[in-house]
Amino acid sequence: MIADPAAFIRSETRLRPVPYAPEISLHVADEATELWQKTEEELGEIGLPPPFWAFAWAGGQALARYVLDNPETVRGRHVLDFASGSGLVAIAAMKGGAAEVTACDIDSFAIAAININASANGVPITPLQADIVGQDRGWDTVLAGDICYERDLAERVIQWLFSLSERGATVLIGDPGRSYLPKDRLEILAAYEVPVTRTLEDADIKKSNVWRFRQP
Repeated sequence: MIADPAAFIRSETRLRPVPYAPEISLHVADEATELWQKTEEELGEIGLPPPFWAFAWAGGQALARYVLDNPETVRGRHVLDFASGSGLVAIAAMKGGAAEVTACDIDSFAIAAININASANGVPITPLQADIVGQDRGWDTVLAGDICYERDLAERVIQWLFSLSERGATVLIGDPGRSYLPKDRLEILAAYEVPVTRTLEDADIKKSNVWRFRQP
């Protein structure tokens, strides 16, 4: 068992600028598979999910870029960054002038990474380790990157996000065309060509969009 996730993160990652949002730096891994194996060895568990917190994923980079370029989406608002991972999008929201950002993830390593990365970028973020799907805590803006890679998860989360959008929240989704993205319910706000890690994706550059629910 890893006694100190923060120490593990610091020892196994390096602080680097995010390729498509260089205003932000993250502690990221050099190589995906090696870190994945080390995490399993340290925890004594096999079959763990990939270390989402250790990389700047395509959808998250696109969403961070959009928020930085369109700060009115978060300025003065209470923001939720759902499935935050590294905290990239949450950091972008704070840099865009959000009043408060909650970065939510169910992974304890992600919570540690969010704290480390927020500190490295000089912004205050409230980490939350919980499954909050179905909850509504009055957020003004809800940001979600790379959430549609599993069918059951995507269906559950999309319906929840849609309900938040219906009651008036600004809901933005960053996604490079994952298999379970419900494109028929969404429209594109912005399109980007995002540099990514080939060991995680099928290309060096991934076309990634920022989406919102179709307006009535």
